[in-house]
Amino acid sequence: MAGRDRSARDDRTRGATARRAASADGPGRRGTGNRPAGDRRTPRTPAAPVPADGLVVGDVPPVARAAGVALVLAGLAGIAALFPSYLVVGGQELVLGRGLGAVLVGLLVPVASIAVGAGLAAGRVPRLGLAYAGVGGALALGSLLIEVYRGSSSTVRPGIEVLAGERVLTSSVTTGAGWWLSVAALALTVLAGALAAASWGRTVMEDRGALDPARPGLAGAAVLLGVLTVLCLALPAADVPDRLVDDPSTGLEVVVEQQGPQALLERPGLALLGGLLLAGAVVLASVLAPSLRPRLAAVGGLLAVAVTVLAAALAGLRDAVTSDDLEWTVPGAGLLAAGLGYALLTVLAWRLRRAAA
Repeated sequence: MAGRDRSARDDRTRGATARRAASADGPGRRGTGNRPAGDRRTPRTPAAPVPADGLVVGDVPPVARAAGVALVLAGLAGIAALFPSYLVVGGQELVLGRGLGAVLVGLLVPVASIAVGAGLAAGRVPRLGLAYAGVGGALALGSLLIEVYRGSSSTVRPGIEVLAGERVLTSSVTTGAGWWLSVAALALTVLAGALAAASWGRTVMEDRGALDPARPGLAGAAVLLGVLTVLCLALPAADVPDRLVDDPSTGLEVVVEQQGPQALLERPGLALLGGLLLAGAVVLASVLAPSLRPRLAAVGGLLAVAVTVLAAALAGLRDAVTSDDLEWTVPGAGLLAAGLGYALLTVLAWRLRRAAA
């Protein structure tokens, strides 16, 4: 009996101790007590990190993604065009990717289009890709008309031309797979530009305006580079040098001009229209690209102009280096300087993000 009494007292003591501990652990006590049934507060979660320049990106419309896909296809077609037969001019077969230097120069625009187009198709920083596609499409329209002229009607008025690094006479022209792929690449770039223009207003992307104070300076520099580019494009980047011959009647040396490649605005028909459109697009893009919002859109527009001008300048330098009949000209050097200037403006617009961080 005594043992059972002690056991009952011990049970009552343990129960009282448990009730006092439970009453001490009330709703005001943090970390241990149970939350009251009527308290519906939820624990606070840390705020999502905000980009340094306050970049806000909304939903990307399907048309904008389609522009990115068109850019990728244009880049792939441009790479494929480097290797098969381009044109057969006067019985001479031409290939765009003749040699390592020609391949590297020919890869500049397609690789940039693939990189930017893939990001746009994936929905990343969409207005950068749309600006690149819009400016690149405007520049490609003139080049497309010039390319069509080379493969279809350049024999109407035969003349000396520099095609794929070779000095040829356009007495007869036969198109090859490389020419068709080049036309397809330019046409897809124009299509990407049209899709970018259609989807620009429906694509939401904005930032804090870190580039706004520098936009007037960028625009002024870009316009000067645009005028320089047009002046340099008006003359061949690689030309045939004049010859010095002895005049048998006087015994003096006489300068004899040799027929060289046709300048941009010397070609007739579609080529002349294409040259005018290309020159106008360069100046217009130089004015509009620095004003595009947000900052990354300006980067995309300037990048499109930079790679296009650099590709044209490096093509002229390649022709002068690889051909014994051609030499590099002052307009070719000016075109290279303009391309490097556009590249510098692109880098400056990109680096302002870090300055504003």
